[in-house]
Amino acid sequence: MHSNALINETSPYLLQHAHNPVNWYPWGKEAVQKAKDEDKLLLISVGYSACHWCHVMEHESFEDEAVAAIMNEHFICIKVDREERPDVDKIYMEAVQMLTGRGGWPLNCFALPDGRPVWGGTYFPKQQWIQVLEQLAQLNKNEKEKLYQQADALTQGLQQLEMPLAEEGMAPDIYQAVINSRNRFDTTYGGFGEAPKFPMPVSLHLIHQLGTMQQDKELLDFVHLTLDRMASGGIYDQVGGGFARYSVDERWFAPHFEKMLYDNAQLITLYSNAYKSTKNGLYKRIVNESIQFVERELTAPEGIFYSALDADSEGEEGQFYIWRHSELKEILGDDEHFFNYFNIKENGNWEMGKNILHGGITRDEYIQHHKLDANTFNAEINTAIARLLNVRENRVRPGLDDKALTSWNALMIKGLCDAYQTFGEEKHRHLAQKAMQYLLRNVKQTNGSLLRTTKNGISKIDAFLDDYAFMIDALISLYEITFDEAYLNEVQELMQYTLENFYNSTAQVFYYTSKDGEQLIARKTDVQDNVIPSSVGTMANNLIKLHQLYHKPEYEAIAAVLIQKMYKLASEHPTYYAQWALLTHLQNQRQEIVIVGKDVSAYRKELQKQLRPGVIYAGSPDGLSTIEVLKNRFKEGATLIYQCKNKTCELPVEKPSLVP
Repeated sequence: MHSNALINETSPYLLQHAHNPVNWYPWGKEAVQKAKDEDKLLLISVGYSACHWCHVMEHESFEDEAVAAIMNEHFICIKVDREERPDVDKIYMEAVQMLTGRGGWPLNCFALPDGRPVWGGTYFPKQQWIQVLEQLAQLNKNEKEKLYQQADALTQGLQQLEMPLAEEGMAPDIYQAVINSRNRFDTTYGGFGEAPKFPMPVSLHLIHQLGTMQQDKELLDFVHLTLDRMASGGIYDQVGGGFARYSVDERWFAPHFEKMLYDNAQLITLYSNAYKSTKNGLYKRIVNESIQFVERELTAPEGIFYSALDADSEGEEGQFYIWRHSELKEILGDDEHFFNYFNIKENGNWEMGKNILHGGITRDEYIQHHKLDANTFNAEINTAIARLLNVRENRVRPGLDDKALTSWNALMIKGLCDAYQTFGEEKHRHLAQKAMQYLLRNVKQTNGSLLRTTKNGISKIDAFLDDYAFMIDALISLYEITFDEAYLNEVQELMQYTLENFYNSTAQVFYYTSKDGEQLIARKTDVQDNVIPSSVGTMANNLIKLHQLYHKPEYEAIAAVLIQKMYKLASEHPTYYAQWALLTHLQNQRQEIVIVGKDVSAYRKELQKQLRPGVIYAGSPDGLSTIEVLKNRFKEGATLIYQCKNKTCELPVEKPSLVP
């Protein structure tokens, strides 16, 4: 069997291509030098293991001997796992978006041997791919000047700093900006825009927090509609828990079946926060089932979290998750309400006679409509689902991407902390602490730096800004649910390293890559919130939280400049710059809740059950703390709760019920 240079990699995505007839190389100096020596263009092909169309293009083209021969003769071919090297992906994705107006994966970008892009696209059917290869090979042979002109133009565009210039002016009215953006809200099915529809938890978090602070029923109704419809739809795995990456339709019915850690981590946070303000049992069930899914299918023995599950199994998309009518009949018999509620059809409710379990409406809505006994209905549904889960466990499983990314693990740890705040389940706290313990032991280096990815005990690749930003956020969250200051000591070390290596004080911007990291053709920043939060936005929030705890005006000043630079975009496009919009809205509304005394743990748990936007918690049983906000708070024989805002504290109270 043919093997190429990917055979020594740890990324499941790269290893999937290790036996292609294409002479793939991993990203690195060897491939670049070979391109220079042989005067060939680089083909930089980027994807990830759970990407359906990546698998399709591999099967059609990269496994084909004839296609591979053309690629090997004329190009030096590099395979990149976008999750391991988001810095490389970001540059070539932007290049392709400039060229074509769209992006996505698989991403295929051609570049000069020095890495400057000249042309690219996403998925290509086999015959079209062959034409592309032949045309670019001819250009490189006969019309090099055209390629160099294109490379100059593209690289110039890529090197334009994407951080907006600060504009003078007052902070915008973010609440009004969100109201003005309601034309993006789907008030029938929830979510934003038309198909395909992504959950977008960062945007929903903004609207939920704003709706709570402003007591705006319309905003809250929109968030709850979205959460209800997602939880009842096919995008949610009704049998095993957890959310797929997106829905191909606007109704959340048919998912693109891959399941990513980062989606589930953020949605656990979102549903936990929604439960705080509604006490809706549906949200509690979704949080519990999603955590059970992550624990069952995405957790390594040592406690860290794997990255993703593929959409495909047995060569077919969704095969692991769908059901035929006859199969369900055999397992469940004539369970009328199960078949009705989940819209099961004899000829299938999806394609080729297959059924996706989806409610369309919540269980409570179904119960009310059919005038059923809630306890009986839920018990029957839960029994049926348990049977299906047992049957499904014997199916061929989707592929598992078993690398653990530092940033995604941090998002999951934060999700578990938020679930613990809401529900008080000790298991959630233990899962979060175990994962963080592994990261601090295996991913954090003696000089204070982090590594990006870990697998089989091997950690590698210098971390990026999102790894640091989300790690700091997760450590602060762990402190808030434990009041263990060891977590904040780690935070301070990581923050110092991040400021020294990622922040440019002249430009007043955080870069996505470290100053000592690999120097690519452009050094990018990361300010837009997408399916994953902006790492710069998260860093700004972290700086403010540390200022609240330790009184660090220099941190507050860095964050304030960043937020001001984003005023215009946050006001014009609040759901695309959701973190910045919330940071702007909270500028004068942040609070600290400080608890000191022997009942600190019980009071903390009671207070954290409420949704309190813009609040950070600090506490100590004895007042022996180095944290500025805790100094001179202790009173013998009492447990006191202080509410502080803008460096001013109200008189303490002695009962959680007295805190508004």
